[in-house]
Amino acid sequence: MKAGGAVEATDKEASKPIPIPIPKVRVSRVLSVLDFTLRVVAVLGTLASAIAMGTSRETLPFTTQFVRFRARYKDLPTLTFFVIANSIVCVYLVLSLPLSFVHIIWTAAKNSRIVLIISDTVMMGLVTAGASAAAAIVYLAHYGNSSTNWFAFCRQFNSFCERISGSLIGSFVAITVLVLLIIMQSVAISRR
Repeated sequence: MKAGGAVEATDKEASKPIPIPIPKVRVSRVLSVLDFTLRVVAVLGTLASAIAMGTSRETLPFTTQFVRFRARYKDLPTLTFFVIANSIVCVYLVLSLPLSFVHIIWTAAKNSRIVLIISDTVMMGLVTAGASAAAAIVYLAHYGNSSTNWFAFCRQFNSFCERISGSLIGSFVAITVLVLLIIMQSVAISRR
């Protein structure tokens, strides 16, 4: 120590790089832009799932042309629930886009982020319930269940089964995106 209370810097202390803090506004803005982008991806996923499932149908002729076997999503209430759940979540995500855009401009919004976290969590639960129920029916359609005499009807209705299986992909993508949105909103609030 020198006289007057000044401390000398050692060689080790002088060679350490000085950490540059990242401004909170910049990180919040990046998170808000990413939030908006992920919401658009989730909208596309839920919309594609609802449309793919809602338009899935196949008709097979029997021995005569007057008797036909038909498979539609409306025949199974679980698949109807899947379409309704994805439609509700899609509408919610479209309605939340303007609020997400406001967060890009005004990064200090805290209460609206809390509302989004709660709403995103509810919608994630809804789309998870619909996708899980539909996945169970798709599994039964592909493999059947011998103990309950449910035969695998995907051998006959190939196009229908491919379509309902494919519609699950967009829904599970939306679930993953909603989980990421909840985490990002939580990080954005914790940085305040």
